[in-house]
Amino acid sequence: MTSKQRAYLMSLASKEQAVVQIGKGALTPEVVEAAREAIDKRELIKVSVLQNCLDDPKEMGRTMAERIKAELVQVIGKKIVLYKPAKKPVIELPK
Repeated sequence: MTSKQRAYLMSLASKEQAVVQIGKGALTPEVVEAAREAIDKRELIKVSVLQNCLDDPKEMGRTMAERIKAELVQVIGKKIVLYKPAKKPVIELPK
């Protein structure tokens, strides 16, 4: 993924609300499955790490991206942005 594509996805994600939240249980199979379902429907999702979760958001973002076979776009504070193109992509990335 190029920096231009990453910047484009970050701009789209900035307007979105988090669709998955990670609490003190960290990355449970249920959280990963919820993220997989959400990204299959939307292509681009924002994940919120709650205050009671003590794990590192960057590490959780990398792990989650690996588990759901998505691209880690960005981690800012306790927000994680993931992208996975659909079979028929709705989001058209710049070249």
